Amino acid sequence: MVEVWDVTIPDLTGDEPRRAYIYLPESYLHEPDRRYPVLYMFDGHNVFFDEDATYGKSWGMTEYMEFSETELIIAAVECNHHPDNGRLSEYSPFSFRDVHFGNITGRGRATMRWMIRSFKAYIDRNYRTLPDRKHTFIAGSSMGGLMSLYAVTAYNRYFSRAAALSPSLWTNPAGIEHMIRRTDIRPGTVVYMDYGSEEMKNHIGMEKQFKKVSGMLLDRGIWLSTRIVPGGDHSEASWEKQIPFFMETLLYDL
Repeated sequence: MVEVWDVTIPDLTGDEPRRAYIYLPESYLHEPDRRYPVLYMFDGHNVFFDEDATYGKSWGMTEYMEFSETELIIAAVECNHHPDNGRLSEYSPFSFRDVHFGNITGRGRATMRWMIRSFKAYIDRNYRTLPDRKHTFIAGSSMGGLMSLYAVTAYNRYFSRAAALSPSLWTNPAGIEHMIRRTDIRPGTVVYMDYGSEEMKNHIGMEKQFKKVSGMLLDRGIWLSTRIVPGGDHSEASWEKQIPFFMETLLYDL
């Protein structure tokens, strides 16, 4: 079951509404005393429904969750669709310059502040969650994958596990490396990170940067599951195929 409602993020887009989604497993309705881990996801409009997805193809998370009978709540929020690179700005921890997009002001900190203080707080108040760090995860792809890495490192006291699919490590390599090197990482932190073999050529030096970030995460004591996806490209259809891999990592041994 997926519920949909409107939320606002005052610090980012004022009173402009955007959709929020929450998936509740079937057992949620029949076991009123049970509480559940929560997976937060970026680009919520692409997570569940093809008709809401930017390019007409979603991840199909509802179908996977129902088929696998995974006992997990998923909460997700629509991205900023403003044509002035609103999504890039909100989903970037650091400002950067790109030949195609120009100067992008990173507002990832404001995004995470709202997600933790407002959205997570709302979900924990209104649904039967396990709100502790151990049972709170985060996931996304592309810029959302970058934000998932940002969340599990810079906000490690809230998120214990993350899935970063095709993370946009090209945006500000120095900032990303500094973040991983200096942030406080608690024991038992788990990260799944992948990149498609076919999308490596989209950004110069991507394979080298992917390997470097992977090594840095391992050096910080993070339990890392990393993959180069054979034939994987930069699309929801490709990311959908990776759901069993990252879900197994997020839920392993819980």
